Amino acid sequence: MFPFAFEWVWDISHLVFMGGLWYALSIIGAGMTYCIIKSLIDTAADEAGEGGHGHH
Repeated sequence: MFPFAFEWVWDISHLVFMGGLWYALSIIGAGMTYCIIKSLIDTAADEAGEGGHGHH
């Protein structure tokens, strides 16, 4: 069932499940956001010649 369905009842099992779902999704989203921002910063540093990674 979905929260917008009329039969939805907010009991403890639904609260635990939805809480765990949003907790997991927020961790995945935060990790992906960190990786995207880090890659953009690294790309900008490499284009500016400040990367220091020494590509051959």
